Amino acid sequence: MRLPETAAVLAVRRGVREWVAAHGGRGPVVVGLSGGADSLALVAAAVVEAGEVTAVVVDHRLQEGSGAVADRAVEQAMGLGCAGAMVVPVEVGRAGGVEAAARVARYAALESVRDGRPVLLGHTLDDQAETVLLGLARGSGGRSIQGMVAWNAPWGRPLLGVRRAQTVRMCTDLGIAPWDDPHNADLRYTRVRVRDEVLPLLEDVLGGGVAQALVRTADQLREDGAVLDVYAAELLRNARSHRAGALPDVAVARRPDLDDRSGSSGRDDTDRPTLSIEILATAPPPLRRRAVRAWLADAGVTGLMNAHLQAIDELVGNWHGQGGVAVAGGSRDHRLVVTREHGTLAVRAQPRI
Repeated sequence: MRLPETAAVLAVRRGVREWVAAHGGRGPVVVGLSGGADSLALVAAAVVEAGEVTAVVVDHRLQEGSGAVADRAVEQAMGLGCAGAMVVPVEVGRAGGVEAAARVARYAALESVRDGRPVLLGHTLDDQAETVLLGLARGSGGRSIQGMVAWNAPWGRPLLGVRRAQTVRMCTDLGIAPWDDPHNADLRYTRVRVRDEVLPLLEDVLGGGVAQALVRTADQLREDGAVLDVYAAELLRNARSHRAGALPDVAVARRPDLDDRSGSSGRDDTDRPTLSIEILATAPPPLRRRAVRAWLADAGVTGLMNAHLQAIDELVGNWHGQGGVAVAGGSRDHRLVVTREHGTLAVRAQPRI
């Protein structure tokens, strides 16, 4: 299919072309296709700019008639020149809410069929702005408002510089009718209210340009974060290499009843890595917390909240004998607790009570 050279088509094609050039050049790709304007525009542009395209429609089966919607999207993808298109039905759980569970099922389905190929997703600049604003509301620090990245293997997002209105216009220019997901108009979902109420109000009050400003902020924070990650990794290496020479905690020597190991499960935790308090304490708190976050991720800690991180940092920078900090992760029978012991920060498994 030959694409018309309208402003919208050229904008979407440029986004895909620049992404392809920045990430290894042309080659086979999978495109996650919902049937909406963003993903249909991405499919059309990818066929021209990326190479062999396989469209994958994930049928969440959460709405009546979803199978027909999926079949129609497959037909549209083949009409746009895809080498192949398929429907992958999934079962959506309820853990974390319907939105989160559907996202987990969708990504798992795309992973199951990609066969080593990158997967392109149709997130636009508007989606990015919504993500940044939602992250800002959570108040979890700079990382939470860095937004989505253009490449996080195997997931690619070529349209983060393209407006949603441009993908809608492109579908009109191509003469194809995208599917309008009723969930995208359901005000019970926070993201929908941000899209339909919050962002338009901000645009009106602040005189426009809010979405672009949010995205620029995310880009700048991501660049800053990459530099900080390098320094945090160096701090983490030093804290690991010096842990053997850590000094005993004076408070533990005076108050053994405050030693978190008193609640230990009795299992051997010697294989769990520890960090030198002495090394961590010399670093600025923001850098220290960044290093500790990375260390905990390596140790299997999940769902770390800012409150957890602040409490763990108190074990390093303001320790007066307080106990350990329980964090998410572990197993059915044991929870994970971050403790301070013998001049080190450690992750220990303790029985669930």
